[in-house]
Amino acid sequence: MAAALLPFRRTLIVGALSLAAIIVVYGFVVSGVSVGGRVVVVSAVAVSFGVSLQVCRVRLDREERLKRIMIARDRLALLSDASKRIGGTLNVARTARELAEVAVPRFADYVTVDLFDAVLRGEEPPTAPLAGPVSLRRVAQRSVLAGCPESALKAGEGETYPPVSLPARCLAEVQPVRAQFLEGVDVDQWLVSDPRRAALAREYGIHSAIAVPLCARGSALGTVMFMRHERPDRFDADDLVLAEEIVTRAAVCVDNARRYTLERETSLTLQHSCLPRHLPELAAAEVVSRYLPAGSGVGVGGDWFDVIPLSGARVALVVGDVVGHGLQASATMARLRAAVRALADMDLPPDELLTHLDDVVIRLRAEGEDGGGGPGAPEAEDSAGEIGATCLYAVYDPVAHRCALARAGHVPPAVVMPDHSTRVIDLPPGPPLGLGGWPFESVEVDLPEGSLLVLYTDGLVRSHSYDLDSGLKQLLKVLARPEAHLDAACEAALRTMRDDQPTDDAALLIARTHILDADHVATWDLAADPSVVAEARDHVSSQLAAWGVEDAVFTTELVVSELVTNAIRYARPPVQLRVILERGNLTCEVSDGSDTSPHLRRARTYDEGGRGLFIVAQLVERWGTRHSQDGKTIWAEQIVEAA
Repeated sequence: MAAALLPFRRTLIVGALSLAAIIVVYGFVVSGVSVGGRVVVVSAVAVSFGVSLQVCRVRLDREERLKRIMIARDRLALLSDASKRIGGTLNVARTARELAEVAVPRFADYVTVDLFDAVLRGEEPPTAPLAGPVSLRRVAQRSVLAGCPESALKAGEGETYPPVSLPARCLAEVQPVRAQFLEGVDVDQWLVSDPRRAALAREYGIHSAIAVPLCARGSALGTVMFMRHERPDRFDADDLVLAEEIVTRAAVCVDNARRYTLERETSLTLQHSCLPRHLPELAAAEVVSRYLPAGSGVGVGGDWFDVIPLSGARVALVVGDVVGHGLQASATMARLRAAVRALADMDLPPDELLTHLDDVVIRLRAEGEDGGGGPGAPEAEDSAGEIGATCLYAVYDPVAHRCALARAGHVPPAVVMPDHSTRVIDLPPGPPLGLGGWPFESVEVDLPEGSLLVLYTDGLVRSHSYDLDSGLKQLLKVLARPEAHLDAACEAALRTMRDDQPTDDAALLIARTHILDADHVATWDLAADPSVVAEARDHVSSQLAAWGVEDAVFTTELVVSELVTNAIRYARPPVQLRVILERGNLTCEVSDGSDTSPHLRRARTYDEGGRGLFIVAQLVERWGTRHSQDGKTIWAEQIVEAA
């Protein structure tokens, strides 16, 4: 029974006592037994004693072997669990918390994860090994005790560890360090310099610890410390190997999260630098915007928006979405936004602008497939040739209170009328940018004073919770609620439509339309006769006096004289003069029936003409030409101060 139940030492004691008792009893106490009988009894007990010791040894060996198998199985299960649970997200802090959660309580009673600040920012960490004191920040910690009372730091706090500390030693040696708290000489030196940490170690009985450097790709990310105070067994050599294996696997996940953080922050910085920092103040519309990136598990997309002032107090509203995520999408977005601005300066109709933008995307895709072109150019990434985008372009005219829109595979815009009725504007969908060969169509709609024109990307109305149709219905329901300010309308839409973990970027642009009435616009139809130039100057002079901008009369008369003279001399009737005053901008427009574009040229010394546009360009802030179905309009804009 002792051999089957007790350890070897106790079995030896029981057997020795039994043998001694038999010898005493049959040797000295019991009488009437033959010598042969006494020898048989003592011999039998001695043999059973020896057999019991052998059985006990065999049993203990098998138990030890079984124990090692169970420990090995538990360690393999722990490693398997660590591989599954660590690195589920591309978030550095979350990955550190997953590491601590895996190790407690199955391996340690208390675990801390300290990282360099550069890792948290996504920057390049220092190269291992590191000598001297190290400054780390507590990112995650977990204990079998509620609230981690044995911790000397709170999550988020930083500390500089001296060279004798376990974290600094493991980073200096680039290998795990095992120590006995309150017994090891090196640890005692560290605790002497940190009385608070020493008091906590004594109070909670921390007796064993392992510090493992968190290193990946030759860079030091931080340290992980495993400590025990509840379980009595201390860390052994096998535990040291297991801790190193767990941390090595976690280090790759932390470094991947760091690199993703760096790319994400770079993409966000690039994207925010390309989006308009401040929307212009316009007489045509009051505009607000919002941009929200996707969740941390998804790369930054290529959503963008823009508000572009045009001639004649008009405004262009743009929303686009580049296919894909990451730096490639952000860079493509920046190039497309620049292209849209350049094309908008040409005052092209929405359908023509999208046609030109489609050609730009095709050229960008061809450049990506060619690897950038040119000898010695680096090879393009695999995703470089997958450039594609959707876009919605709208031009609102506050004088005619009409809006022309066209879209290239983009979600249709919504409009909220002054009576709070909502609808989605029915636009021909058009193909996404980059396909080529397909036409785009423009649609014009009337927008009364105070209407809301809502442009957005599909990330706002499509998610894992609802499809596009359901999202559009929900958006219209939110927009139908009256809000005093556009900012409140934006926040209400985002609060209702966005999930906690959005899978795509979202851009939202809301414009409340205004109308320029007769107090801001004056129009005159002119005959195709040189004598009307003086009449045009008189009209403009009287109108500017009525507006209280007499200081601009001389310059404006000269500009009008040159533009009207050119229209009568080189173009076809009908000729129309229009003057617009809005927010300190005075615009003079001369329209005619010709589609010939004017060109600025420098006249020679003895030339009798050719100086008109040059003079106009010197007098005004900017000028240009836009074409329509009936001809063209030459406009010139200057900044004035009203009385």
